[in-house]
Amino acid sequence: MTALPTKYAFLAREGAPRMLVEALKLHGVHERGNNPAILAWAKEVGLEKVYRHTSIAWCGLFAAIVAKRAGWDVVKDPLWARNWAKFGKVAKPAMLGDILVFTRGTGGHVGVYVGEDAGYFHVLGGNQSDQVNVTRIAKSRLLAARQPAWRIAAPANRRVIRMAASGPVSTNEA
Repeated sequence: MTALPTKYAFLAREGAPRMLVEALKLHGVHERGNNPAILAWAKEVGLEKVYRHTSIAWCGLFAAIVAKRAGWDVVKDPLWARNWAKFGKVAKPAMLGDILVFTRGTGGHVGVYVGEDAGYFHVLGGNQSDQVNVTRIAKSRLLAARQPAWRIAAPANRRVIRMAASGPVSTNEA
């Protein structure tokens, strides 16, 4: 994991939810040079036959590796970001560590909730400027907010995180 920007440094002290913890371990991974680490994720989740190059959108692959390592089932055809709208159960409102699915043209984008401001979700995801990072995505693009189907109870630190409205805004994740 590379260092988080200062305003997100608090995330390193969060011990749960497991999806968030696993996602944070990957912060800073970049697709540069057909990164073998990203290709290894595909192998780990059983997608090595269909995912062979980082020029293929990999936000869904990021969600798949995070879910698998956190102990959750991966959705069918996880490379299609919109399929993550079937993960777990509805999260209302979205909270720390939840999966957020967004529209993106005729496709989609998926990432992990780390906070929000008045108009944007702060999303930790893969394939955001070709890397794993936190970016702001307009709330108007939200297609679904999903949480794991907790086996016992949701972690005590699962909560809405209010943040200052600052930082780059993503309009087309790639």
